[in-house]
Amino acid sequence: MYRKLFSTLTLFFFALTMSAASKYDNPDTIVVARDGTGEFRTIGEAIEVCRAFMDYHKVIYIKKGTYKEKLILPQWLQNIELCGEDRDQTIITWDDHANISMEGSYWAAPLKEQLKAMGERPKLGTFRSFTVRVDANDITFTNLTIENNAARLGQAVALHTQGDRLRFVNCRFLGHQDTVYTGMPGTRLLFDHCYIEGTTDFIFGPSTAWFEQCHIHCKANSYITAASTPKDVAFGYIFNQCTVTAADNVEKVYLGRPWRDYGYTLFMHCTLPRQIRPEGWHHWKKEREETARYMEFENTGEGAATSQRVAWSRQLSKKEARDITMEKVFQRSDNWSPAMNK
Repeated sequence: MYRKLFSTLTLFFFALTMSAASKYDNPDTIVVARDGTGEFRTIGEAIEVCRAFMDYHKVIYIKKGTYKEKLILPQWLQNIELCGEDRDQTIITWDDHANISMEGSYWAAPLKEQLKAMGERPKLGTFRSFTVRVDANDITFTNLTIENNAARLGQAVALHTQGDRLRFVNCRFLGHQDTVYTGMPGTRLLFDHCYIEGTTDFIFGPSTAWFEQCHIHCKANSYITAASTPKDVAFGYIFNQCTVTAADNVEKVYLGRPWRDYGYTLFMHCTLPRQIRPEGWHHWKKEREETARYMEFENTGEGAATSQRVAWSRQLSKKEARDITMEKVFQRSDNWSPAMNK
């Protein structure tokens, strides 16, 4: 009897061990393809099999196609790279916007009891409208398009970031209002050779983000940035060697307005089009002229003239500009350098 019990328990624990292990617990590449030629047909399925807190680099390779998915990369993931086969033909898309009802949305099931208790039909809101939300640290996106293709009926976020040490290389971000939300103070993001388009405040939030040689495209008369950098954070948005363009019907664009009092935005060595307003910046609220940190350095193009800029913005000196480097902006005790991940 005891021998039989021992054998049964041995088989049980062996089965448990086998079920806990996964063939995906390794640094091999996972392939996703809508046409069924990969290991998974959706990106969400591939994310689900990744082990928590991986100490190795794992690639999710995504073949060309349109993936209609609302994705969350949870905070227990790390060291994952989502790499598309082709930037313009590997598209992650969704169509939520702030003014649709939460009923019938992605959030209806997890918030069912809360909605019932509220006894009304609440709107989705800006911060649930994302296509992709990254709660994890140490994640890289390469050669991908992330799109919110909702009609222009309210705020509609394509990318929502919460994690630290995030890299976006050769990616496109498509949308209208609030395309890219950098949502967590103190986190560091690199956008390297990316294309970002939108209408109003289409790059906004409190994170520290460096935009290197990006293409920023304005689709409406409005504001490019709405930084909400906290007072105690030294750097907010830095656009270096970027090109700003505007649609043919656009005539008046501000470089930014401060969403919160100490919003920080710097454009340096950028090409600015004629549609940039002569004053350059808007205060949002008059009192923020005393606290907002808005700067420029050696920009070119028809919109780069500084003679009529608002008095509360600054033109950096050469010495000040030399001190603003990617290494200094991202410097923390962890010594993270995004260039090391290339």
